[in-house]
Amino acid sequence: MSRWIVLLALLLVVVASAITVVALKHQGRQHFIALETLNKQKDAYQVEWSRLQLELAWLGETGRIERQARENLNMKSPQRIGVLVTRDD
Repeated sequence: MSRWIVLLALLLVVVASAITVVALKHQGRQHFIALETLNKQKDAYQVEWSRLQLELAWLGETGRIERQARENLNMKSPQRIGVLVTRDD
């Protein structure tokens, strides 16, 4: 009789262990799917960041800024540039 109890207990332990393995495997797959989704999102953000960096470099280009100032704001370069130095006494 005790032999049957031991076998039944071992069977329950094996079944519980198998169910735990399946549950952990499923959880691991779910975490992997979430990781892949986040990696794709990170890649999209990196592409957007690169695009914004290029746009910023284009907007800050000196020749473009001078051209915009001349054409849109009717600004001109000064004819003479002078420096005035004063002495504090």
